[in-house]
Amino acid sequence: MMRTLFLQAPSFDGFDGGAGSRYQARREIKSFWFPTWLAQPAALVEGSKLVDAPPHGQTLADVLPMARQHDLAVLHTSTPSFASDVKVAAALKAENPNLKVGLIGAKVAVQAEESLRDAPVIDFVARNEFDFTIKDVADGMDWSAIKGLSWRNREGVVVHNADRPILEDMDSLPFVSPVYKRDLDYKKYFIGYLKHPYVSIYTGRGCKSRCTFCLWPQTVGGHRYRTRSVGNVIEEIRYIRDNFPGLKEIFFDDDTFTDDLPRAEAIAREMGKLGVTWSCNAKANVPRETLKVLKDGGLRLLLVGYESGNQQILHNIKKGMRIEVAKKFSKDCRELGIAIHGTFILGLPGETKETIEETIKFAIETNPHTLQVSLAAPYPGTFLFDQAAREGWLDTANTEYVDAHGVQIAPLAYPHLSHTEIFDSVETFYRRFYFRAPKIASICGEMIRDRQMLVRRLREGVEFFRFLRERSTASEQQKAA
Repeated sequence: MMRTLFLQAPSFDGFDGGAGSRYQARREIKSFWFPTWLAQPAALVEGSKLVDAPPHGQTLADVLPMARQHDLAVLHTSTPSFASDVKVAAALKAENPNLKVGLIGAKVAVQAEESLRDAPVIDFVARNEFDFTIKDVADGMDWSAIKGLSWRNREGVVVHNADRPILEDMDSLPFVSPVYKRDLDYKKYFIGYLKHPYVSIYTGRGCKSRCTFCLWPQTVGGHRYRTRSVGNVIEEIRYIRDNFPGLKEIFFDDDTFTDDLPRAEAIAREMGKLGVTWSCNAKANVPRETLKVLKDGGLRLLLVGYESGNQQILHNIKKGMRIEVAKKFSKDCRELGIAIHGTFILGLPGETKETIEETIKFAIETNPHTLQVSLAAPYPGTFLFDQAAREGWLDTANTEYVDAHGVQIAPLAYPHLSHTEIFDSVETFYRRFYFRAPKIASICGEMIRDRQMLVRRLREGVEFFRFLRERSTASEQQKAA
């Protein structure tokens, strides 16, 4: 058994690119998700160590000595962080020339050949679902026999082994929460719309939706929702409840937890018996009767990908959602007392100044409790990337997704809508939504009722205005370019 280090490398201040949430940039307010995609193989490898540098404030100097204590280092990488992660890998190898270094993540899952070509210091990458691929490497199996592995042989030739079959028995995966408890400070992880402290886990993988921009179903998870049994999930929830003192909330980070409504209801009923507050990802089409069951079982908040308020754009991205259904869903949630964190994307195919205005008005009308506005990011491996390259919306030779500070930039542009116009519309969206008298009154009311929330909101406000200032600087730089 190789002494194995699982590492989310030091990066931009506040960079959350290894997140289970799949958001590969700094957020408007500093946030950190649990590194579940690293914790899962770490749970399979006996004696392993998981290091998540960004939320723990660990620098390269903190991490380098670990190279001498391990035989194998596995780093999670993404398209925006790839160059930085490779530099960390090179530094680790300089510290211990005998160290084997491998990469996991959506970037290398779909660009195995290119990743190994562009990073000679990397020994292998694990494609697709990589849990048992990494276990085989750590167990010392002959690399030529490991399915799902792309590796560099002694002659320096890149070899791509056969694909690993998709995992069907999700209960065969060990719990990730004991790894969290062993190696992480769970109070370092916080998300503005979740209660603190929280813990997030997956109860299944894959998403049956076909959204053209969504990274993980198109690169790693697939389009079938493969799930853990209800009993298996509840057993881990009991462990989390009993081993994380002061826990306020559990988040189910499945791409779309509500893809299987009967199962979601079954889990909710068991959660209700445990008395645990929880939240999850959902599509804006959950029927009211199911929402009622979830709420009665302790559901507090739904993270909902609205994406756009324009029906044609939703058709363009194959969202499979009707505006009127989303509006009814939002109304049902308000009436049942379920909070919504709504996520929106600007710059998707079909976007115009008019559709941006339509989306802002849709957000104000549906009035989610909080929202997140992102820029369309056509990551390699997605339908959107191929479409954008084909249509000339994306300069594939000079693709950038974040600036030098980790702030997301607008990589897409259209003849009628420039990079800068799309970029600047994010700030407009936030200002229009949050700086309304009713919204300000609602937020102030919450802070008056909850002193802890008051402190958190004030801190978030300072971070938010700092972020807007950095965005304005980035916008000026884009205009100058």
